[in-house]
Amino acid sequence: MTNEERDIQRKLKVLQHAEKIGNARKACRYFGIGRSSFYRWRDAYQKHGEAGLKNAKSIPKNPANQTPAEIVEKVLYLRRKYHLGPIRIVWYLARYHGIRISDAGVYRILKRNGLNRLPRGTRMRKLHTKRYQKQVPGHHIQVDVKFLTFKGKSGEKVRRFQYTAIDFIDHIIEKFPFRIREVRTDNGHEFQAKFH
Repeated sequence: MTNEERDIQRKLKVLQHAEKIGNARKACRYFGIGRSSFYRWRDAYQKHGEAGLKNAKSIPKNPANQTPAEIVEKVLYLRRKYHLGPIRIVWYLARYHGIRISDAGVYRILKRNGLNRLPRGTRMRKLHTKRYQKQVPGHHIQVDVKFLTFKGKSGEKVRRFQYTAIDFIDHIIEKFPFRIREVRTDNGHEFQAKFH
């Protein structure tokens, strides 16, 4: 006998006892249940029989603000195919599909479908750094910026940028015995508009 069947039998016992003694209040006190529960069970039993005594979820079957099925499919596809987390899925959907959904909503979709945990081995990312080696010297020259702080004439702090390779580019071009093909930056904000 399952828990659901036991629960139905217990409710039937309460209803039969109340009918036998003819007093719902005493039957409720004897079994330790509230009268509102008793009357709800009695009405459900009269309308639907034993099927009415099953514990039904109190939530609606199709809530009004449920995430549409096509968005759920996209979220599940991105998780299964690319192993993206909730925040990256939100970014991807907003950028490429114009879909606005919260990261909590994405997490609930993943949890509901049993995908809230990534498969073994996909959580730890491998180290992205790779030693850069080319047989041709001068293929890439790396440029970076040093932030320098000086005291101004009136004692205030003044910030200056030192472009490490740019200051010496003429010197490098003269001294290097090979052709420089490319100068690389780290795409910092100081290189974004004026340098490229």
